[in-house]
Amino acid sequence: MRATPLHPRRLGLIGIGLLGSALAERLLRAGFELTGFDVAPERREAFGRAGGEVAAGGAAVLARCARVLLSLPSHVEVEAVLRECAGELRAGQTVIDTSTGDPAAAERLAAELAPRGVTYLDATVSGSSAQVRAGTAVLMVGGDAAGFSACADLFASLGAETHHTGGPGTGAKMKLATNVVLGLNRAALAEGLALAGALGLDPAQALAIMRQGPAYSRIMDGKGGKMLAGDFSPEARLSQHLKDVRLILEQARAAGLALPLSSVHRTVLEAAEAAGFGAQDNSAIFEVLRRKATGALPP
Repeated sequence: MRATPLHPRRLGLIGIGLLGSALAERLLRAGFELTGFDVAPERREAFGRAGGEVAAGGAAVLARCARVLLSLPSHVEVEAVLRECAGELRAGQTVIDTSTGDPAAAERLAAELAPRGVTYLDATVSGSSAQVRAGTAVLMVGGDAAGFSACADLFASLGAETHHTGGPGTGAKMKLATNVVLGLNRAALAEGLALAGALGLDPAQALAIMRQGPAYSRIMDGKGGKMLAGDFSPEARLSQHLKDVRLILEQARAAGLALPLSSVHRTVLEAAEAAGFGAQDNSAIFEVLRRKATGALPP
C-alpha cells in the first residue's frame, strides 16, 4: 500500500451543502487548507470563492488529503462515494463522516476500512448549519479512540464540544437519540405557537412568555423567530429531518422500543413534505400546523 503523506493543515471535504459549507467556513477560518468537491456546480463555485481548492471529483480529494470529511445526505451516499473512490483509499487516511445515517452502516464501513489501514469515524453533528457557523454545535464521534484523538485539532475548530461516544456506530446512534428530543422540541414549539394564533393570542407574545418560563427550550432561540416571520430559508431541511425520524423509528423497532411521539411526528413531517415544504427549513412544520388550524390544509 502507498503511504499517505501527512499534511496536517490540509483537509478534504466531499459534500458542500448546508452542513458541508458551514464546516468549510469553520475550517478555513481556523487556517486549514481545504480541498473539496460537490456534485452541484454552484456549490463548488461558492466553495472556491470562499477560499477552498475545488477538486475534480471525490477521488481527487482522497488522493490529495490524509483526512477527509464527508458531509452527505445519508449513509447511502457515503457508501456509494467510498465504493467509487476505493482506489484512492490507503493506509494512514482518516475518513470523518459527518452525515446522519444508519449506525449499522457506520459499523460496517469501519470494519471494511480497518484492514486497509484506513480509520473511519462517524462524527455526527448536533446543530444546524447556522449553529455550526457560530461554533456552538456539538460533535458526537464514534470510532477508534486513537483516530479520534488524532483529529482533536480538527474537531476543536468545528464545535463548542466534542464527545467520543465509543466504538464505530455510536456517534450515529447518539445523533439519532439527540434528534428525537430536538425534533420533538421543535414540533412542540410549532404546535404551541399555532395554538396561540388559533385562539386569537399574539404568537410573538406567546413566544416571549414561553422563553421566560419553564416551557423554555433552546430551540425557541433558533427557530421561534423563523416560525413567526414565516422565514423558512433552510438551515436544516425538513425532508432531512423526516429521513432521520424514519431512521429513528427503524432503530427503535429493531431494539424492541415503541416511540409513539416520534410516530406522530413522522406523520406531521410527511404532511409537511407533501405540502411542498420538504426543501424548506425544518421550522416550516409550524406553517403546516397553522394551515391545518385555519383549514388551509386538510386535518
